Amino acid sequence: MKTSGNLFIITAPSGAGKTSLVSALLESDPHLKLSISYTTRPPRPGEIDGVDYHFVDEARFLQMQEAGDFLESAQVHGARYGTSQRWVEDHIKEGEDILLEIDWQGATQVRGIFPQAIGIFILPPSLEELERRLRKRGQDAPEIIARRLANAREEIGHVGEFDYVIINDQFDEALKDLQSIIRARRLRADKQLRRYAEMITQLK
Repeated sequence: MKTSGNLFIITAPSGAGKTSLVSALLESDPHLKLSISYTTRPPRPGEIDGVDYHFVDEARFLQMQEAGDFLESAQVHGARYGTSQRWVEDHIKEGEDILLEIDWQGATQVRGIFPQAIGIFILPPSLEELERRLRKRGQDAPEIIARRLANAREEIGHVGEFDYVIINDQFDEALKDLQSIIRARRLRADKQLRRYAEMITQLK
């Protein structure tokens, strides 16, 4: 029997290692699909349109927002981000597990429509380490890094709104924690009883 998929939300302050963890998770789990967000920010070096993000201009984004195309949308660090509602709903109905890599504002909006969504917040081990990672990345000017650190404090203030919290101190351990959450949610009784209804009936 087909059962609906899980919707996972992964949130973290910029520089906490969210993108690297999500990439490693997707490599290790072929049954997970990442929702590709729309954004008005310019691509960073190496980013590909349609793979990392759907890069659109401000006018196109606002047009989509007005049409109700977004499951959630937010303005972060001066750029707009949004998730396609139709894409998420279609894949969830097909029984696929979907991953949203969004900020806390977007997570709040998604839970309003999908209260069963599983929220995961990734924390850095300290603000000093967060600053070191942002500087090492070498992609932002000092004033942007200062703004990201200030925003990180506000974002971390919402950690209690999530179901799971992972400290990304050692990358491999954080990845194992993330994988454990995904596997555990798939093994919930309500999912398994629907997925294996015929087999369980025979076992009885």
